[in-house]
Amino acid sequence: MNDEQVASHMATYRLAALPGDGTGREVMREALRVLSVFEENSPLSFEIKEIPCGGQYYLETGEEWPAGSFEYCRDESDAILLGAIGWPDARLPNGDMAGGQTILGLRSGLELYANVRPVRLYPGVTHKVHGIHKQVWDPDLVDIIMIRENTEGLYHSLLRRMEQRALGKKDEPIVIEEFPGLDGEVAWDPRPISRSGSERVIRFAFDYAKVRQRKSGKPQSVTCVDKSNVTRGCQLFRKIFREFAESNQDVPVKEAYIDAFTMWLVRNPEDLDIVVLPNMFGDIATDLASVLQGGMGMSASANMGPRHMLFEPVHGSAPKHAGKNIVNPIAMIQSVQMMFEALGFRKKDETLDICAEILQNAIRQHFEEGAPVTYDLGGTASTSDVGEAIAERCERMLKARFS
Repeated sequence: MNDEQVASHMATYRLAALPGDGTGREVMREALRVLSVFEENSPLSFEIKEIPCGGQYYLETGEEWPAGSFEYCRDESDAILLGAIGWPDARLPNGDMAGGQTILGLRSGLELYANVRPVRLYPGVTHKVHGIHKQVWDPDLVDIIMIRENTEGLYHSLLRRMEQRALGKKDEPIVIEEFPGLDGEVAWDPRPISRSGSERVIRFAFDYAKVRQRKSGKPQSVTCVDKSNVTRGCQLFRKIFREFAESNQDVPVKEAYIDAFTMWLVRNPEDLDIVVLPNMFGDIATDLASVLQGGMGMSASANMGPRHMLFEPVHGSAPKHAGKNIVNPIAMIQSVQMMFEALGFRKKDETLDICAEILQNAIRQHFEEGAPVTYDLGGTASTSDVGEAIAERCERMLKARFS
């Protein structure tokens, strides 16, 4: 597609925007601000449906989100944007987090099996490990893609409960087991890891490595992280990883136990490219990895399935900061960038590819040029200050590209 074809190309994408709770609502405003700039200054068009949801909405209405919301996300949207879920004292009668069917129900019900979290340090951003030595720390040494299995493991029972609630069905009963040698009250969670679930996320990781290698021109290794020296589920996960390694010998591979990996991650991040992990280990390790890119306010993510996709910042709703307009919106804006990339790839839309590159460059230049940042990065700018600055930068770049 040449420049003239790109300029005349018109595509409308249907987006479900779920602001959620607390600061999720604030960062979503900045995401929508950026989206409006792309709609006004590029051939892209968006049909955006905002859906209230979460713990705060539950306390106000007795519902986690309006009836039909799950079906809209499943049947009517090209992509889903989520702010954050979770609010103090917002609990369902069974003790589960109110609003859980929004993220967890969608994750399970839409088979969003691959959680993709880039770990990238921008020039000008001080990370939390080598912060005082930032003048000698090369940002290019931190450029990792963490891929977490997203539907099984320790979260499986909770995910299934939230899916059933989202579909208006009764919770499935959990079979009670006995644990010899344990006395008194016992609480437990099953940790199922299946061959099919492992195969699809490991295949995703190898495919991602090949695509990234083609784009960058650099070899991309895939590292499997688990606890296969102890747990049976991880033994299956590692076994399947080795099967894929055998059939993808053009991709370098590494293996690590999760405890040793936590040291690798902060000590030698430059040795890591693509990392694939089971669900719970992935949840923990990706939060640890956020310190390498400046903190949770910089951490974006994608939840990918065979037909659907959901994008969200990794940080939570941060109730203590809610309503103050002080949190970092970059993770949410970076999630929009990931949405552009993923939609562009699936829809074969070069305009989205161009817009993804523009938004990525705008974020990068914002930090390179020392533009205002929020408190978590040592600045005093507000959430809206940063959002406006990124949006204005995008507007200039879009006009230069499409005018």
